[in-house]
Amino acid sequence: MVFKQLKYLSILVLISSFSFSQTKFDSFLAPSDTLNKSRRNAAVIIEASLASVTLIGLNQLWYSDYKRSKFHTINDNNEWLQMDKMGHVFTSYQVGKFGAQVLNWSGVSKKNQLIYGATLGFGFLTTVEILDGFSQEWGFSWGDIASNAVGTGLYVGQELLWNEQRIHLKFSFHQTKYALQSPDKLGEHFLEQVLKDYNGQSYWLSANLHAFFKENKIPKWLNIALGYSADGMLQGIKDVDNSLLTNKNRQRQFYLSFDVNLSKIRTNSRFLKSVFNIFNVIKVPFPAIEFNKNGCVFHLLYY
Repeated sequence: MVFKQLKYLSILVLISSFSFSQTKFDSFLAPSDTLNKSRRNAAVIIEASLASVTLIGLNQLWYSDYKRSKFHTINDNNEWLQMDKMGHVFTSYQVGKFGAQVLNWSGVSKKNQLIYGATLGFGFLTTVEILDGFSQEWGFSWGDIASNAVGTGLYVGQELLWNEQRIHLKFSFHQTKYALQSPDKLGEHFLEQVLKDYNGQSYWLSANLHAFFKENKIPKWLNIALGYSADGMLQGIKDVDNSLLTNKNRQRQFYLSFDVNLSKIRTNSRFLKSVFNIFNVIKVPFPAIEFNKNGCVFHLLYY
């Protein structure tokens, strides 16, 4: 009898401790109503440190494998059916969104969130582009810079227009047969292929229906998504001299689908809200209609 009472008491203490810890953690994750200098300083130091470490790592581990050159520019706007440019738009948008949200958590004013936070992606990617300019293998691309600006503009523009992100830029990926044919360019394993195989990447403009039609009884989490991808690419440009590498199915693809806005799922837990916010960069698999040069294709589940 005493043992049972002790067991129940221990369970109660554990539950109470967990609830108290979760409450403290939720309180820590809650954005500050006013400027919290310690949070702001910590955020700036951590972001600067991460950016510096990443750039140093790129310089030592990536660029060191290729010959250096004088600073030069290239025009790569016609490569990969612009899928690489979509990657720049996506990355600039997401990094800028993260930078603004961290400053919001610190209690920084909206104006400074947009000036110093939302431009984080553009600044970081521009620095990487400069490193490209000194690499003989690549070069500084004005097309990449323009794409970075579009991603930053997509975030900043919505905040200025609506004070919220009604249209999110999302990503999805599936493995393709092309990586097996050209693993050096498209990746040898899954993680490499996520970054390199443009045939398997899709980028989505995911619009929240409730945000545009507030009077209707539309679920707040329901989005409609317009997607873009490309297929049949073994290299940046079409090789007209090699019929094996020249894939006749090289084409653009457009999609219409539904999506879930994870940030609109109701929960009182700040921790879960943070988790949902992180995973909200990924398009949720749904049925989709594909439009390409050959017509329409229906996908029961596209990702």
